[in-house]
Amino acid sequence: MSVRAEGTAVEPLRFEDGALLVLDQLALPAEERWIRCETVEQVADCIRTLAVRGAPAIGLAAAYALALAEDRASAAELLRSTRPTAVNLAWALEQCRDALDPVQVARRLHSEQRDADRRLSALGADLFGDGTRALTHCNTGALATGGYGTACGVLRAAWERGRLAEVWVGETRPLLQGARLTAWELRQAGIPHRVVADSAAGSLMAQGRVDRVVVGADRIAANGDVANKVGTYPLAVLADRHGVPFYVAAPVSTIDAATPDGSAIPIEERDPGEIVAEGEAFNPAFDVTPAELVTAIVTEAGVLEPPYPDSIARVLAA
Repeated sequence: MSVRAEGTAVEPLRFEDGALLVLDQLALPAEERWIRCETVEQVADCIRTLAVRGAPAIGLAAAYALALAEDRASAAELLRSTRPTAVNLAWALEQCRDALDPVQVARRLHSEQRDADRRLSALGADLFGDGTRALTHCNTGALATGGYGTACGVLRAAWERGRLAEVWVGETRPLLQGARLTAWELRQAGIPHRVVADSAAGSLMAQGRVDRVVVGADRIAANGDVANKVGTYPLAVLADRHGVPFYVAAPVSTIDAATPDGSAIPIEERDPGEIVAEGEAFNPAFDVTPAELVTAIVTEAGVLEPPYPDSIARVLAA
């Protein structure tokens, strides 16, 4: 077991000595444990079990995994099947599948993700006023991207500018990515925060204690519909009801022009045992928030506003 010093950057992936090292996010925050992956199957298992998670980060893990493959086409199909909702995974595989040196391409994508995170975080912080109280869902920090973070990156940038007062962190069922991971990352950054039950968000908004909701995304359709961790859609409805701006922060690689709207996004269903040890359960990993509930989409290429079919088309064309 090791304890990370406060303020130290989080790095969820490292490629060293011909192997991919994955920070086991299932063990956090109690233990900092690394999984050494020497085969594609080991990386696929890390992605499937959520040892590594977050749309950009699993894309990077898959890209590095192709360097371990003897048959890249078969490896790409295996990796693509692990998490069907997050489009970054398929996007990263396409970048690396035919590369002469997949490690070099994966490292470039990793570096570009860090840069994209910084740019979108700065643009998102521009949307904050002094003393903002923000609510976020799931985990969208460096653990989820391999960089600075998307929605949590926006929070970090706003904090560094003195615009953020505190963060409400939804616990995020079923695996508590908010309570375990986001709270841990915010603690490392010294950002004031409080974990709340997912079902408490509505009461907080009704009491006027939330000024912004900022979340990430696993896939954004061409019309602006957003797939994100289950529980995001109710937050958007509550934000709309109470007049709270609802922002989505994600890199351009999360936008899928081939998906016309949210109804075409495949929604991953996970093991019911993640919710209950015995008995029946329904365990979708994601839900879809309609575009009309999204105030703006923050990307590294700019802040996209409605009508989203037009603003998305423009950023993809550029």
